[in-house]
This record gives sequence, structure tokens and C-alpha cells, in this order.
Amino acid sequence: MTVEVKVEETKVAEGVVVPQEEPEKDVVVEESKNDVKGAAEVKEVDAAGDVGPKTVQKSSSYKEESNFLSDLKEFERKALSELKLKLEEAILGNSLFKKEGAKKKEVEKPLEEEKEKEKETKEGKESGEQEGEKTEDVKPEGVSEKEITVQEREEEEKTEVVIEGEKSEEIDRDVSIWGVPLLPSKGSEGTDVVLLKFLRARDFKVNDALEMLKKTLQWRKESNIDSLLDEEIGVDLSSAFYMNGVDRKGHPVCYNIYGVFENEELYAKAFGDEEKRKQFLRWRFQLMEKGIQKLDLRPDGISSLLQISDLKNSPSPSKKELRTAMSKAVTLLQDNYPEFVAKNIFINVPFWYYAFNALLSPFLAQRTKSKFVFVRPAKTTETLLKYVPAEEVPVQYGGFKREGDFEFSSKDGEVSELVIKAGSTETIEIPAAEVGATLLWDLTVVGWEVHYKEEFVPSDEASYTIIIQKGKKMSSNEEPTRNTFRNNEPGKVVLTIQNSSSKKKRALYRYKTKKNASY
Repeated sequence: MTVEVKVEETKVAEGVVVPQEEPEKDVVVEESKNDVKGAAEVKEVDAAGDVGPKTVQKSSSYKEESNFLSDLKEFERKALSELKLKLEEAILGNSLFKKEGAKKKEVEKPLEEEKEKEKETKEGKESGEQEGEKTEDVKPEGVSEKEITVQEREEEEKTEVVIEGEKSEEIDRDVSIWGVPLLPSKGSEGTDVVLLKFLRARDFKVNDALEMLKKTLQWRKESNIDSLLDEEIGVDLSSAFYMNGVDRKGHPVCYNIYGVFENEELYAKAFGDEEKRKQFLRWRFQLMEKGIQKLDLRPDGISSLLQISDLKNSPSPSKKELRTAMSKAVTLLQDNYPEFVAKNIFINVPFWYYAFNALLSPFLAQRTKSKFVFVRPAKTTETLLKYVPAEEVPVQYGGFKREGDFEFSSKDGEVSELVIKAGSTETIEIPAAEVGATLLWDLTVVGWEVHYKEEFVPSDEASYTIIIQKGKKMSSNEEPTRNTFRNNEPGKVVLTIQNSSSKKKRALYRYKTKKNASY
């Protein structure tokens, strides 16, 4: 089970990315012990012949590094301490932003020029004395030597006042990013979490991490990113990029649906000219900021997103406008939002995308590329279910989440799973003991390609079985089915799945009973 999934989840490596026919060893090792254990458990169940309902196992195939100091390695703790010291010094010294350095240079330049002039004058005097020329200091008419000395001292004092003025500039101790104070001495527990993101993005090289943080702060200031959440952006791209649900670890999920840009009108609105491409970038950054608002930037909190990019029917990368805008977006997101994506899953990946990614790959950090997973259309549902629970996977991707649907809640219990062996038939029974109750159920078979039917079987053997849905062959691209039935006598709803294929199948289902108040 694990190997089959990872064949389709070919991760980005350095250089050209091509579809893998066989799983590589390092890719298999990437799977967690829990996944291997899960696979073993399924084999044991099959061997024992027990294919009864069981709860869907949660995947632990990816895990973020801990943000607790006690869990960090020694060199990581040392790097964090050093970065905090340097950041404290930078904030208190007003050197986080470029403008501070520019002002200081403006003061220093005249001083250097004055010293150069004094040096030239001195050299001229010494040269004149060697040649035996008697020279006299030229003094302004009516001004004594004592007065000239006083003037020079006053000029020096003025210079010192200017420099002191730079130092006495008001210090902004409230510098923050994503609502987290950056001044280490303030003791905010979110400060370490944010700083660790920059350190990890730069392989714990302290100076590089500090420089990255400075550039991010400068970019945010120049681009007015802090006011972006309240900004009304002219273009609406909510059909292409949106937040929806959480994964098994609690990470908010961000969807990027590139197929909508097949619509020429929307494509023109997003990428038609330079100004529209700028709006596209601001819209994308605004969505990122909204996603971060859902995070908990504390050591024990969820501090990153899961990103799912659907490439079905997406425009070809030959379209220059799209390629330019996306390359810029990827670069700016990587440079200014480090370690905010736990995993980046590309689904419905067409073959041409592997070549396109080879062009994009050199611009991405290796750590960023290591989080990429590519999935072909046939494995989309199976892969998403590893990371996202069925009740949070949108129905178009094989899950049970429907827009504006409130029929099921967490109180209705978890989704259950049933394994159907190759060449076998299994049934799911939903009890209907109370007369007049309404039964509601969701069901899907990963990859389908099975025969499926629904019936109501009365408890009274003298009564007739009622066909709810006639048996039919379910194709591989079928969406999950939802149905209801109101019973007029005690009995049960029976869902029958016949697997005629040579591979085992996984059925996911959930149900609930709604009592009728009139009975």
C-alpha cells in the first residue's frame, strides 16, 4: 500500500523531474513508521479473513520539526540564541531597515571630505618648508588665531551632535511580524517560532537568517503588507485560490485550482497586463496572510499550512503571462513566508508539468522542493486521504465535504473503512429499528470500478425488500454517493459492494439516523 502511493507521489529532486516508474529507496524511507505499521495491519487483517468495518487510520507520513527548545539540537539552540542577540542589537540600534544606514552615510561623507582637505593642507605646508619657502598662515582679516580655533571646535561639536542625534532617534521596540513581537527581550513565546522559520530556511546560518528577516521586513514595509488584510483588491480570484478545512494534523488547507484559468475572461482579469499581474500577486499574498491568521505561532501550536494545487485543465506554461506571474509569486512567497507550508501536494499532474517544473526547480530552495509531492489523476483521492480526513476532502476529490452542507458534524463520529478483497463481495448494514426515522449515508470506494447497490431489508421476513438504488457499475471517476431513506417498518439498509477486480478496494462510509418527531 505504501509503495503504490509513493510511486505516484514522486518528490522533486535536484535537476530535471521526470515520472518515476519504480519507487526509489530514499522515497520509501520517507514514509513514517506509522505508515508501515498501518500497511502491516491491513495485511494481517486480510490474512485472517476479517474485513469488517474499522476506523480510517490517520497518516503520519510527514511531521514538522518541533519548536520546543528542549527538542532542538545543540547547534540549533546555539543558532537561535545567537540570532536573538543579533536581532535585539539590530532593533535597539535601529538597523533593521535600510533608511537608518542611509542617514548615517550622509553624515559621515562630509566628515571624510573635511579630513581629506585638512590632510592636503598639511602636506602642502610641509612641502613648502622643505623648499625653504617661508610661508605665513593666511588668516582672515580681523580674525585672530584664537577665534579660528574656537570656530573649529564649534564645527566638531556640531558634527558630534548630528551623530548623537542619529543614536538618540526613537527606538521602535514594538517591531512585529504576523502579530508576533520580534524584540527577544519582550519574552513572547511566538518569537522563537518565527525566528526558527527563518533559521530553518537558511540551514541555521545565523547571518543569512538575519539578513532574510531584514529583507522580509523591508519588503512588507515597502509593499504595505500589514494593511493587506483590510485591502479591497479589484480582482476576485476566490474560485482559483481559497482556504478550506484542515488536514489530519490540524493544518489549514489552501487550495490552488489552476484549471479555472482555462476561462479566457478570468485569465485576462488575472494576467492581462502588468497592473493586473500586480493585483494577482497582492491577492495571492492576501490569501497567505489570511491563512496565517488561522495559525497558532506558539511552540505547541499549528504553525504552517498544507497546500494542494490542482493542475487539471490548467493552462500550458507556454503562456508567458501566467509563467511570469507564477514564477514571481513562487519566489516572493519562498523569500518572505519561510516554512509556512508543511507540504505542497500537486494533484492531477499532467505529463508536461514535469518538464515545466524542471525549469522552475533551480529557483527553489532544496528544503522547499523536498516538501513537494506530485500525484497523477488516478491516485488523487488515495493520496489526499493520506493527509486529509475524508470528511475534510472536497467531494470532487473523492471526499465527503460538500459546500454549504451541515448534515454531518464531528458529533456524528468518524468515517469508517471497509476493505473488500479482490473477487469478493462485502455489505454495510445501517440499522433502522425505529419506524419513521430518516437514514442518511455517504459512501465512496477509492478508485471505484466495482458494482454497487442499495436496499432496505425489513425485519419481518414476510415483507418485501425495497430497492433504493439498482445495482450498477461504478466507474473510476465517480464522486462519492449520498442517499437517504425513510423507513415505515423496522429493518436495515444494506449497501452491497462487489469487487470483481484483481485488486483489493477500500470503501469509506458514514451514516446517521434522524428521528421523526411525529412518531
